[in-house]
Amino acid sequence: MTAERTDPGVLAPQPAFTSLLSAEPDGALPGVDTADQEFVSDLNLDQVIAAVAGDREQRELISRVLHRRVRDTGTLRYRHEIFRDLANPDLLAAVDVFGGRMRDVRVHVRELAKMRSAQQQQGWFLDAAAIYCDAVGALAASLTTLPIASRGLLAFRDYLTSYAESAAFARLAADTAACKKELGQVSYLVRIRGPRVEVSRYDGEPDYSAEIEETFARFAQGEANDYRVPYRVWPGMTGVGAQIVELVARLFPAEFGALALFCRNHAGFVDAVVDRFDRELQFYLAYLGYIRPLQAAGLRFCYPELAAGGKDIFAEDTFDIALAAKLTAAHSAIVTNEFHLAGPERVIVVSGPNQGGKTTFARTFGQLHHLVAVGCPVPGSAARLFLCDQILTHFEREEDIANQTGKLEDDLLRIQRTLLAATPASIVIMNEIFASTTLSDARFLGGKVLAKVVADDVLCVYVTFVDELAAYGPSVVSMASTVVPDNPAERTYKVVRKPADGLAYALAIAAKHGVTYEQLTRRLNP
Repeated sequence: MTAERTDPGVLAPQPAFTSLLSAEPDGALPGVDTADQEFVSDLNLDQVIAAVAGDREQRELISRVLHRRVRDTGTLRYRHEIFRDLANPDLLAAVDVFGGRMRDVRVHVRELAKMRSAQQQQGWFLDAAAIYCDAVGALAASLTTLPIASRGLLAFRDYLTSYAESAAFARLAADTAACKKELGQVSYLVRIRGPRVEVSRYDGEPDYSAEIEETFARFAQGEANDYRVPYRVWPGMTGVGAQIVELVARLFPAEFGALALFCRNHAGFVDAVVDRFDRELQFYLAYLGYIRPLQAAGLRFCYPELAAGGKDIFAEDTFDIALAAKLTAAHSAIVTNEFHLAGPERVIVVSGPNQGGKTTFARTFGQLHHLVAVGCPVPGSAARLFLCDQILTHFEREEDIANQTGKLEDDLLRIQRTLLAATPASIVIMNEIFASTTLSDARFLGGKVLAKVVADDVLCVYVTFVDELAAYGPSVVSMASTVVPDNPAERTYKVVRKPADGLAYALAIAAKHGVTYEQLTRRLNP
């Protein structure tokens, strides 16, 4: 949704803020939930989502957003705009501080139920309101001065500016300040005589603290060790503490009466729109926090072109984001790859030596097409990705002894379900299928699978040990994992566009160990 001109030189009003996740007027969370779908674990996206959500207060919302695939380009661009705005470190810092203050507000409010003292409950409620007022005022000031271009943040800025200047907020801020000022002037004495505790108003009695410090100052010999035992801090009061506060409230009925009245008048002081903004903001902050170490390691993220119709796709300098997070934490190098499909090309057949990065490449392809569908920046320096209706995967499964079918039959049944579910708008990723059968059977069955995929015009990545499948036809592109030329036993983890050369790899290994036909012949016939 963009601003349209209604009069020459006059912009239409900015749409009212509804959500940071969608520009739709109802603010509903769009998309299809994928939490229970097989591809999430096959592509290690479950690890990514769990790490992004972490232990954040809004982890359930973050996880729900990251599981919901969206095909509406308007919604995805709406989220991209917000991510781009938050690339400004000053704006990111401002909203991060705001989020922390709002979290403190909610913690204060939640703790009220644990308190037995009415006066303490009211005091914590007042503190929560004070934190809230400071948070709203600071964010409103920051959003007014910092550059913003996204529709979501512009709409919220307009709302927050209006809210901060409203009579309701002004009254809340004024009442909060007045109440805290009155309570800040309360002074009282506590006298402890054996088991008896007396509380009275402070009436100018001398304060002996300074005299005591002066008396003992002569014994000071440099910095002393601190042997004090820290007390555990908890929101509740002891019975004695609660009784003291109750007596203080009796001594100052006007001040504590005003506090009780404040709590009644401002029972629901948190604005619903501000609260929603804060909760949805955590999705952006959580994802940016997850990718920040990867960016610091030199890896790049981009906002891909969204291909809703055509299937010409590409990605440059891309990588498996789940694997990259682990390698970055271990200070290990990350290998990036690229791919592209154009014209009639629909299927990438990946072959090459084992442990060479074929499965990682397949996962990368799937991860990219899920992350683009939730509106996040994706791994790579540039990309154009397809907005598919679903991602279907077939990865190797351990044989289940409780299953009455054999391994091959189980594979065939699973593949059948996958291909029947696929539509021309789907993406299918198959990894090392038919590994339990003979080469000739794998070649035959793989050809049948590719024929179905090509006939249905499905985008597909097919990882296989059967080199012949890489030359299936014009719809199929061959890519292969590579090795170090001088040492074919060493993998580069690069997957490049090239004809399948499994035989060449085998010959290179044989040559390295001196067991090619020519080498053996020379040794046997000197």
